Amino acid sequence: MTDVTRPGTRPARPHFSSGPCAKPPGWAAEHLATGSLGRSHRSKLGKSRLVHAIELTRQVLRVPDTHRIGIVPGSDTGAVEMAMWTMLGARPVTMAAWESFGEGWVTDALKQLKLDATVLKAPYGELPDLTTVDPSHDVVFTWNGTTSGVRVPNGDWIRDDREGLTFADATSGAFAQDLPWDKLDVTTFSWQKALGGEGGHGVLILSPRAVERLESYVPDRPLPKVFRLTSKGKLIEGIFKGETINTPSMLAVEDYIWTLEWAKGVGGLSGMIARADANAAALDAFVQKTSWIDHLAADPATRSNTSVCLKFADDAVAGMDDEAKNALVKKIASLLEAEDAAYDIAGYRDAPPGLRIWCGATVETSDVEALGPWLDWAWHTARGK
Repeated sequence: MTDVTRPGTRPARPHFSSGPCAKPPGWAAEHLATGSLGRSHRSKLGKSRLVHAIELTRQVLRVPDTHRIGIVPGSDTGAVEMAMWTMLGARPVTMAAWESFGEGWVTDALKQLKLDATVLKAPYGELPDLTTVDPSHDVVFTWNGTTSGVRVPNGDWIRDDREGLTFADATSGAFAQDLPWDKLDVTTFSWQKALGGEGGHGVLILSPRAVERLESYVPDRPLPKVFRLTSKGKLIEGIFKGETINTPSMLAVEDYIWTLEWAKGVGGLSGMIARADANAAALDAFVQKTSWIDHLAADPATRSNTSVCLKFADDAVAGMDDEAKNALVKKIASLLEAEDAAYDIAGYRDAPPGLRIWCGATVETSDVEALGPWLDWAWHTARGK
């Protein structure tokens, strides 16, 4: 084998995991406010910090005052499940899926909720024709496919006069993409994605139409306490005013607050989008000049600017089956981790063999640029060339 020259410059922060994601530049534990730690989340102080987190979320994401924002348990998964179990079944539903998490919501709708759902699917790397969604249906979809790198480019396909509700799992799109709040009735995310926050907490955002559904529809299924959003036919408003359903980690909340304040400091949502776009562009520049790698999402219009998923070029792995490709992925990822050049970049286990590199706003563009030569080194080293 021919020795491959090891690059001379490593990414200053080799954190490219797609969740939990990189902390913002300048983050340090000693920066976090600690007054709420060891205090009850129901104390005046604890509740005020939760309310502050909600208010900052509204400011940075530009959520209209008409929409309610609540902090809920179970990360994004908990928020999605809470919405599905409490609201689906009132009318026909379309489940749209083009990656593993969307597939999970399909399974829950069909197998757990026993709904006679219309299922709209596309393979990894593609987006289904969302214009075919019946506006009389509720529709559940992932705004940004974390495991496929395919995102919804806009909400133009969602009609203003729709009868159904839109349920958008936006966990890897929030804070990096412009979400059209007039088109979204139920929106969920976890702050461990685009903000690099600590896991375990989800955020649930409800439009007035979603609140009306909650107050007018009683599902014919038992609801665990942790899912209940209404009491005696009325929304439990406290959930959206800092009174969480279960005990939150105040340390995680303080971490979230610090990062939201950092986001405001880099230009708010516009600044966050610009940072993610610059990172994705830097990675794309490497892909365009490199023969062995390609984007899993073929259409640039639907390509994520956060969870960028890459596949091996067909010619580069001709004759290799998926088992051999997965072994190659593992070797590349291991080489990079051993060199402290990149952590956690193997593609998702259910996705086609490849790499997944987080390009959200908490990553520095200079680190993405420094990553490219290391990817090339790892490829040639793993292939013995």
